[in-house]
This record gives sequence, C-alpha cells and structure tokens, in this order.
Amino acid sequence: MKNVTPDLDKRKAFILATVVYEYIATGEPVGSNTLTQKYNVGVSSATIRNEMAELEAGGYLVQPHTSAGRIPSDAGYRTYVDQLMSPETLAADEQWRIKDEFRRASRELGEVIEHTTRLLSQLSQNLAFVLAPLRDAQTFRHIQLIWLSTQTGLAVIVTSLGVASQTLFEFLEQVSADDLTRLSNRLNSTLGGLHLRDITLDFIGAAVREAGLDEGLAREIERVFHTASSTPEPAISASGAQHLLDKPEFQDLRKLRAILRIVEEQKSLYDLVADSIHTSGTTVKIGHELGSDEITECSIVTVPYEGGEGVGGVLAILGPRRMPYGRLMALAAGTAESLSAHLAGTELR
Repeated sequence: MKNVTPDLDKRKAFILATVVYEYIATGEPVGSNTLTQKYNVGVSSATIRNEMAELEAGGYLVQPHTSAGRIPSDAGYRTYVDQLMSPETLAADEQWRIKDEFRRASRELGEVIEHTTRLLSQLSQNLAFVLAPLRDAQTFRHIQLIWLSTQTGLAVIVTSLGVASQTLFEFLEQVSADDLTRLSNRLNSTLGGLHLRDITLDFIGAAVREAGLDEGLAREIERVFHTASSTPEPAISASGAQHLLDKPEFQDLRKLRAILRIVEEQKSLYDLVADSIHTSGTTVKIGHELGSDEITECSIVTVPYEGGEGVGGVLAILGPRRMPYGRLMALAAGTAESLSAHLAGTELR
C-alpha cells in the first residue's frame, strides 16, 4: 500500500480499500458485518462501524440510507485509485487477443481507429471511444495533382498515417497535365517530412516558381493544404453504449439519456479528454471531476497513444464510478501500446 493521506491510518486505509473493492464487486452498500465475515480486519464489528463513521465524516464514504451500509464517495474512489489500489496486469489470454486483433487490423487509419474502439468496448464491457490524431499534426508524405479540365484540377494529399484528402482547385492560367505532374514532384521534394500545419505559402510558392508556373496557382495549392489539415478537433469513434444498459447505476433512464446525449455530441466527448492529449500515462477522472452534472455517476479512464513521429491521440473507457479501475487501466494501457505499435508499423511480441 502506498503512503496515504495523513487523516487515514493503516486500519482506516484498509477498511476504505475493502469497502471500495467490495462495492465494485457487488454493487451493494457495504456494512460492518460484511467486512467482519468476509475479510480479516482483526477488530470487532463495532470498531469497524466506528471507523466507517469516521471515514464518512472525512468525506470518503457515503451512507445512501440510514439502515444501509456505505458506499464510496468521489473522494473515496480518488484515494483508492491514487493510493490504495494495487496495480493490475492483463491476463495472458487478453494480452494475446489484443495483439492478435492488431495483427489482423487494417492499416487505414479510420478503420483501425474503429477496430480499436470496438475491441476496447468488448473487452471492457463499457463505452469506449478513441480520438484520432489531429490531421494538422500528421506528416506530409505525398501529393498528386490531377488535371481535370482547362480550369480545374484535383489534389490528393496523403499523410504519414495514410490519411488521404481530395480537394478540387482552380487555375486561371493555362496549365497542362504535364505541368501539374511537374509541380507535384516539386511539392513532394520540397515539403516531404513537414507537418501539415507547418506547410506555408512560402514553401508552396517556391515549388510553383521552380516548376515554372504562374504564382497565382500557389494560393490555390495553399488552400488545398489548409483544407486537408483544418480539423479543429480530432475525429472520434465511439462504441459500446449498449453496455451501459446492463449497469445498475443507469437503470434510471433519465441518467442514461443524459449520458447518451453526451456520447452523440462529439465535442462533448472531446472536452472530456482534451487535456489528456498531451499527457503521458493513464489518467482517471471520477464523478464530479468530469465537469458535467449530467455524468457525475460516471468515471473515465484515458490513455494517450502514439501514431509515430510525435503524432498521437487518446483512447478512453467511460463507465460507472463503480468500475474495476485496476483492470480497466491495464486494459486501456495495453490497447494503447498495441495501437501505437500498429500505427508505427511494428509488432509487439
């Protein structure tokens, strides 16, 4: 057990950890008799009642009904996750399944993100969602300018993660298919390895001049790159909302509707995990820490993943506060590791 807060001695810390563990396992308020009968606390039921009353007074436990046992508060869960919980590792069969799923997964970014979301939802039996890497942070790999008519062309841009965008552009001066092929080659030579967000009109203008074309075309090509990179928020894939129907906490349809409403709004999902994009390691937010009165019955586990060359996103598991935190943290971390390896083109053993 890690060092705990000063107001918790070893016995209180043990009782709090046991109450949280038991409540996560059963979903029923925990009383002193349960602790006496099932766990070797080493003291009488009356002593345990007194300790639980002090834990309630300290804000760690809540008594939902006068005659019932107690359940953890947000502070109780927070202390459990940060200080009392033992780290968990995934079972060998789950590790094998995750690695095997990614061995068979697509290399197309959108498909692998959706695949990851479904896998994480199935394994966690909760709602899972994954934020794709921001487009403007991806590295430019290739552009192909295709001549369509005397005034119109099509630009196809491919990034380091295999994401392609297609944008129509116009040119006022006479431009041939060979001209566009020559410009494509100059742009690929000049811009290769740059992040999309770092590609400026100066770079594009230089390539246009080297290709011997009218500089007015540079503005159109700049617009093409802006369109390819202009995603103010990452694309989000979500899966597993149906699992929430099985949770006792969400039998109240009003609570469930509020959660599903947030799930349907991508910006709301993004806001839940936006501050995790540039962090390292696993993050857990519990109840009121989520910043929305509509989902105070929920907790969320988030882990960033790498897409190669410093580009990355976030995967998350959202479920009731009464979630098996240790297992879900290990599951999210293991999935993020395999996703990162897959996007980098390597394979975990």
